[in-house]
Amino acid sequence: MAPYIRLRQICLVAPQLEPVITDIGRIMGLAVCYRDGNVAKYGLENALLPVDTILLEVVAPFKDGTTAGRFIEKTGGRGGYMAIFCCDDPDERGRNANALGVRTANVIDHAPYHGVQLHPRDCRAAFIEFNHTAGSDDILGPYPPAGPDWQKFIRKDVTEALTAVEMQSPDPAGLAEHWGKIIGVPPEGTELRLPNATFRFVKGASEIMSALEFRVADVAQVLHTAKAKGLAVAGNEFLLGGVTFRVS
Repeated sequence: MAPYIRLRQICLVAPQLEPVITDIGRIMGLAVCYRDGNVAKYGLENALLPVDTILLEVVAPFKDGTTAGRFIEKTGGRGGYMAIFCCDDPDERGRNANALGVRTANVIDHAPYHGVQLHPRDCRAAFIEFNHTAGSDDILGPYPPAGPDWQKFIRKDVTEALTAVEMQSPDPAGLAEHWGKIIGVPPEGTELRLPNATFRFVKGASEIMSALEFRVADVAQVLHTAKAKGLAVAGNEFLLGGVTFRVS
């Protein structure tokens, strides 16, 4: 089987889980599939919501001195925290990243799941993680971080898919090239196209994961719900969980 890489999960960081998780669920018509007790050792609590087969996670620190807490302070609460990719060879991809001068920050070994997290300072803009779950090359197969039956929580009546991730940088072409080398996907201009989502690199003052783009059944309805929740809606987008949610 040819090597593969897909976007598996996007992780956002918030000062508190509420109201962010409830707002995402209500506005986007998504359901929480899991809250993972394993993240408590990092001083975090979390919740995950499936968007079709990509997981959207929000983490929040519940004590001082966490990496996530420092991230919020550094970015002023702006920007997505992690881009997590499933692949068949996380260790090899980690070694390739190390050869580019990108350090490994953490290795997670909870059989059948194995993950390699790279240092955000070296990745620039956000953490990158590569992971593999033994026996789950099927995109609807087991994925332990999302709980034992995450597939049952997929809701598609409001939000159909997470289609793109926007990355912002003063040098978008340079960041696209850097991420392309780490991930092993050559950029097409300032885009990295994975089988199930596109990473788009745009001009901005700082290096952050700036926006998530979703395909929804009814744009007006989603924007109406966001407004009703008290969010500032501009055009087809609103700010939630530190990133811009853009719907089409």
